[in-house]
Amino acid sequence: MVFDNQLEIQRIEKKEELRNLGINPYPHFLKKDMDIKEFRDKFEYIKELDEKRVSDEVTISGRLMLKRVAGKSTFANIEDESGNVQIYYSRDSIGEDLYKVFKKNLEVGDVVLVKGFPFVTQTGEFSMHATNLTLASKAISQLPEKFHGLVDIEMRYRQRYLDMIMNPEVRNDFKKRSKIISLIRHFFEEKGFMEVETPMMHPIPGGANAKPFVTYHNALDVNRYLRIAPELYLKRLVVGGMEAVFEINRNFRNEGMDLTHNPEFTSIEFYWAWHNYNEAMDLTEELFKVLLKGLNLPEILEYDDKKIDFSKPFARVKYLDALVEIGELSKDIINDRDKILEKLKNDGFEAKENLDLGHLQAELFDNYVEEKLINPTFIVDFPISISPLSRRSDENPNIAERFELFIAGNELANAFNELNDPLDQYERFKAQIEAKNAGDDEAHEMDEDYVKALGYAMPPTVGWGLGIDRLAMLLTNKKSIRDVILFPAMRPLKTTQTNEDKE
Repeated sequence: MVFDNQLEIQRIEKKEELRNLGINPYPHFLKKDMDIKEFRDKFEYIKELDEKRVSDEVTISGRLMLKRVAGKSTFANIEDESGNVQIYYSRDSIGEDLYKVFKKNLEVGDVVLVKGFPFVTQTGEFSMHATNLTLASKAISQLPEKFHGLVDIEMRYRQRYLDMIMNPEVRNDFKKRSKIISLIRHFFEEKGFMEVETPMMHPIPGGANAKPFVTYHNALDVNRYLRIAPELYLKRLVVGGMEAVFEINRNFRNEGMDLTHNPEFTSIEFYWAWHNYNEAMDLTEELFKVLLKGLNLPEILEYDDKKIDFSKPFARVKYLDALVEIGELSKDIINDRDKILEKLKNDGFEAKENLDLGHLQAELFDNYVEEKLINPTFIVDFPISISPLSRRSDENPNIAERFELFIAGNELANAFNELNDPLDQYERFKAQIEAKNAGDDEAHEMDEDYVKALGYAMPPTVGWGLGIDRLAMLLTNKKSIRDVILFPAMRPLKTTQTNEDKE
């Protein structure tokens, strides 16, 4: 049974006792007049009155978080989404019979509906004097002890509902996350972008280099892949004549989990015809200004003991220059495969011998540059071999017209001028297949329909993607991605199965 400890059994017995007394422990069709914050905002002025009370009766609700019985009267604290307040009820105010029932059977964790009037206690605490009390929902599970709270980090992630009950600041973080998404959506709508929805199950995994989750479609009798990224479908829409589109939704990558990675994550991608990656960088800076203002955050933002300066224009550094200027690597190393391999091995980093120059340069970047990028920095002009969907530079065909935005040592956004030459794209896909055959599990699959779509001509377009979970981490000052995902991926709990269970 789910509820099998002694305290839960006792609460179940009290629930049944209430039913026997004619009190439904789970009534419906209940209404409140306002939340607790509204109640405070409307009536706290009575602190300045001589009488310290008014006769206006209103109804509020909340979860009972503390209960102090003093004979014929009780003080309690209730909490809802907006805040908390003290309530007072007595044998005289709600009636002797009901008071007796609730004195025994109303417990911390229960949700109640309270009707009464505001007053200030002799100790100066703004409170509600209850004239009627209704049990709205009986709690069977006991809350953790209030003064120690819920501190077990694993339990907090596994039982987010309990985490939010015991830690109101967690609710506030997720409200902020919601506000972030709302601000982003409004920003792009104001810029003339249209929000769209594209498939979550793909016949071919694509749009990024990553290992997919595989599922099976019974009706079609085929494998399907949870989407790695929406990119190829969004660009099909640009081919179809939608010149500014964006999508906010989930992506799935069957990879490891750490402080900045969750296999299921949220991102926004946009595609913007007749614009380029320089304009996308300008738009990204503007978006951050809107986010900081909308969230009432300072331009010098504290994150994980770092101070991040958003007051200045974001730095723009070329990829190879970053290896030298920020990674402090010698110029004679960064373009020599053998020297890169030797450098990585000497410094204790793993690198596959069969990687091409671009992928080895990426190993250098990951190990020597990325964690040093604290203030907002655009790294621009990537090696073409690690950018299979990007347009080649007209000046240097080995370089992709691409940027990534780094803040606090983490990548937040990735963008590039889109490759719209169907023949070039076909050859790049073929090269990715060769990489996959050579052992690269994350290499891109061939998508002939996408190549065919490009054959109908896609106008010059820039594409851009931003990880909303990492952005929420930054703007709420959280070190783990699990702190900004309501229900993060968790390893299964180990359970002990008895012989009786097995039978």
